[in-house]
Amino acid sequence: MKIIVRDAPPRAVWALEQAGIHPLLAQLYAARGVQDPLELDDALAKLLPPASMKGSAEAAQLLADAIRDDKKLCIVADYDCDGATACAVGVRGLRLLGARHVNYIVPDRVQDGYGLTAPITERVKASGADVLITVDNGIASFDGVARARALGLQVLVTDHHLPALRDGQVALPDANVIVNPNQPDCNFESKSIAGVGVMFYVLLALRAELRQRGVFTAQSQPKLDALLPLVALGTVADVVKLDTNNRRLVAQGLKRVRAQALPVGLAALFVAASREASTATTFDFGFALGPRINAAGRLSDMTLGIECLLTDDPGRAQELAKALDAINRERRDIEGNMREQALLVAESLFEDAAEAPPAICVFEADFHEGVVGIVASRIKDKFHRPCFVFASSGATGHGHELKGSGRSIPGFHLRDALDLVAKRHPGVLLRFGGHAMAAGCTIAEEHFEAFEHGLSEVAQEWLDVATMTRRLDTDGALKPEYRRPDLVDSLHHEVWGQGFAAPTFSEELEVVSQRLVAEKHLSLKLKHRGEPVDGIWFGHTEPLPNRVKLAFRLDVDSWRGERRVRFLVEAAELPAQT
Repeated sequence: MKIIVRDAPPRAVWALEQAGIHPLLAQLYAARGVQDPLELDDALAKLLPPASMKGSAEAAQLLADAIRDDKKLCIVADYDCDGATACAVGVRGLRLLGARHVNYIVPDRVQDGYGLTAPITERVKASGADVLITVDNGIASFDGVARARALGLQVLVTDHHLPALRDGQVALPDANVIVNPNQPDCNFESKSIAGVGVMFYVLLALRAELRQRGVFTAQSQPKLDALLPLVALGTVADVVKLDTNNRRLVAQGLKRVRAQALPVGLAALFVAASREASTATTFDFGFALGPRINAAGRLSDMTLGIECLLTDDPGRAQELAKALDAINRERRDIEGNMREQALLVAESLFEDAAEAPPAICVFEADFHEGVVGIVASRIKDKFHRPCFVFASSGATGHGHELKGSGRSIPGFHLRDALDLVAKRHPGVLLRFGGHAMAAGCTIAEEHFEAFEHGLSEVAQEWLDVATMTRRLDTDGALKPEYRRPDLVDSLHHEVWGQGFAAPTFSEELEVVSQRLVAEKHLSLKLKHRGEPVDGIWFGHTEPLPNRVKLAFRLDVDSWRGERRVRFLVEAAELPAQT
């Protein structure tokens, strides 16, 4: 582990301080690329304009015509939290804007696979729909879109994933309208917007179109800001980069949650997760609520999650939130068992983590398809290598198929790596897609070793020692005057997440004493600038030397009515073994 200190350009720090920003926050923001105080203005009026998103105007016209003609709309959702929140935002928003017939269908992870398939399209048609709207999927669904058009459905694709490549060229499905900031010739600046954000922007464009048609005035138009708590949840849970526009969406959602202006389903999820909505943070979205929604899509039926986000009945919301909490507990048990198995398989490939191969592939016959992505993420974190974990999806025309989910490390574009494997080893990959850091694929079981060899071959070529060395970017030493509970509270109140990391400090500390807690956590008594402070390193059991460079986050612990700052240790930079 190499602990690195981020650079905070002095000029940017000074400009932020001159705007009245606390010196610590000014340093943190500058180190994350903020140069102008205007970038921190989270007002709704500062959001990027919907008109700059290619296809939004055409989507607004299509939907406005459908509402005028009283057509039946059906949303095809995805089975993760981004897809669930995008679906709920779509249903709620379209109803607010006058659509009387809005339904949704969510694919089953095991039965239907990912995206808009031809069988799902036929289910949409059988439901009586006239217009099919995808959320968080569809950009690579060529067969599903073609079938929908053949059945006479109008198709609106809203997505944020990268388009498919065919013979090295971007290919798009033949939908009536596509709204996706990552399609060619789209000038929307926030390429990292989540699927739920794309749907929210389509609704903003639709409201503007309806206003132009005289359906609403500026005074009578529905307020779409009620949807922002769902937009914020999906954005954080999908781990998209929190660029300036995404931070504004999340900040606006958090403000409404803290003011108790949130759907009853979200409120019930806060209760089920034992979190307080009044002090909600991005951590709550990413690690408490998001996993409970995701669990439904992984182990059960995402309809449960979507219904929880759609209901306005507090009693029903409470029932659904409890059901989602129970499913999430089951997910944690399954994931824990799978993770142990997968780590044993991975560790059997090499004696030491430092000797790990450039890419890791794991398959066990009893793995659960719903949690392979989480397990891949855990293995990637442990060994700092790109990793794919596979589960069996049963027999098909290609024999026994395996579905794999992969996670990557900085410097290794996973989707591009799969594309190269497919070119070098024709026929091994049946289907694949994804992003730089996360991707999925389907292979025949008999081709597992060929895939493993092909991916390792690409990783060997693309990765060097520096890339395969784990590094942690931090904000350097913490001034003792900043070690205050009220200041920690202020830090927690800010919007942090992917690409805009929560503050992590690092410096050499004296370890006064250490002991194991519950046999899996290291409890520490530390000295920071000569003063005692408690620390804990969750999930770590190896003892530390008396003086060591630690990376740590700040937390507030309450003991007998006294609130004290403690250090949550993230990593240690130990001297090299000689």
